[in-house]
Amino acid sequence: MEGAKTDGYGIDWSWHDEMGLGHVVNVSGTMTSLGGSVTTEAVAQATAAAMTRFARIHELQAKASDVIARLTGAEAGFLTASASAGISLAVAGCITGRDPARVEALPTAPGGPNAVAVQMGHLCEYGAPVSQAIEIAGGQVRMIGQSTLARDYQLDAALAEGAVAALYVVSHHVVDYGQIPLKRFCEIARARGVPVIVDAASEYDLQGFFEAGADIVIYSGHKFMGGPTSGIVAGPKALVQAAYLQNIGIGRGMKIGKESIAGAIAAMEQWLERDHAAMRAREDAALDLWESALGGYAGIRAHRIDDPTGNPLQRLQIDVDPSAAGASAAQFAVAFGRYDPPIAVRGHEVEKGYFQLDPCNLTAGQAELVRDALGTVLSDGEVRKIDEDAALADARNGGTESYLGWLD
Repeated sequence: MEGAKTDGYGIDWSWHDEMGLGHVVNVSGTMTSLGGSVTTEAVAQATAAAMTRFARIHELQAKASDVIARLTGAEAGFLTASASAGISLAVAGCITGRDPARVEALPTAPGGPNAVAVQMGHLCEYGAPVSQAIEIAGGQVRMIGQSTLARDYQLDAALAEGAVAALYVVSHHVVDYGQIPLKRFCEIARARGVPVIVDAASEYDLQGFFEAGADIVIYSGHKFMGGPTSGIVAGPKALVQAAYLQNIGIGRGMKIGKESIAGAIAAMEQWLERDHAAMRAREDAALDLWESALGGYAGIRAHRIDDPTGNPLQRLQIDVDPSAAGASAAQFAVAFGRYDPPIAVRGHEVEKGYFQLDPCNLTAGQAELVRDALGTVLSDGEVRKIDEDAALADARNGGTESYLGWLD
C-alpha cells in the first residue's frame, strides 16, 4: 500500500538502507520479532566500547550483580542471553544447587526432585512455550488447576512432594482471572519451603515482586530497560550462584558476551537516573496526536487503555465495527503492515475486534507518520479486499509461518 514519503518526517533510515533492509515503524510494543527495543546513544557506545577489548567475564558479571542489586533490591544477580534463558537457568539452579556434577547431568538426568509447579493459566506462549523453558532445564512441569481457575489447595498439593520451584508468569499473555495472586502464591510456597521464580520479562516494576515474596525474578534487559538483548536474573545469593553455575551446562548455549554485559550494565545504570515522567509525557503526546486524528471515521472508536499487567503506560485501542467501517480489525492490521513504510500495530487480539497503538518505541518523526497513516489506511476502500480469514489466521500463525518461510 502506498503511503508517506518518509523523508518528509525527518526519519533516519540510513542504517536500514545501508544494510539493504526494509523500513518498519513499531507501534506494537517491545516485540522480539522487531528487535525488542532501541537503545540510547550512551548504551550503544558502552556496548561498542567493550567489543574492542578483552575482559574477565566473571568480573564483568560481578559488576552487573552489584548494579542489579541496586536496581531490584535483591542480594545478587547476573545477566544471560534473554529472559527465557533466565527462566531455564533459574529452574536448573533450583534442581542442582551448586553441584557441578548435577549441572552437567541436565537435562536428562536431574538426579533428584525436579518438579516445577505452575498454574495452567500461566502456561502461555510468548514466542515459545513456557513449559519448554522449564523442560529444557530438566524440570518436570507440575500443572495447577485449569486454564481459568487455580485454587490454593491445588498449589499446596503440587508443592507437597518433589517440587524444587514454583513459577509465576506476569504477562499480558496469561489468563487474567481465576489465578492465584502472587502474594498468596508466595505465601503457600514459602510454607512448603519451595522458592518462587517470577517471569517478569516485560515489567517496569523492579522491586515489587520481591516485596510480594518472590525469591528469584527474571527481567528482560532490552525491552523496557533499553539495553542489548539480554536477561536479568535477580535473587538471593545462593540461588543466583546456583543458576549462574549452569553456564558450565545447559547455560553454555545461552551465554552472553562482554559487549552485551557492558551495554546492559549501562542501560541499568541509566534506568536508575532516567526521567520516567518525561518519557511518559512523550508517550502521552503521541497518544494525543493519534487520538486527535481519529474523529469522524465510521465504525472506528479510539480510547486509551492501561497496560494489563500494571506497567505505567497506556496504549491507544482502536475498536472496529466492521459493518460500519467496511473492514475488520484484522484487515486493518494487515493494511498497516502493507503501508509504505510498513507499520507494525499491536494486533495479537484482532479477533476481539480491535488493534492497538503502542507509543513506547517511537523514534523522531514516527508519531507524525503514524498519525497521517491512520487517515490513509482507515479511509482506503481497498482494505476490504484483504482476505479476512487469512488475516485472522496470520494473527495466530504468523510467528511460526515467518520461520517456516525464512529464505524461501
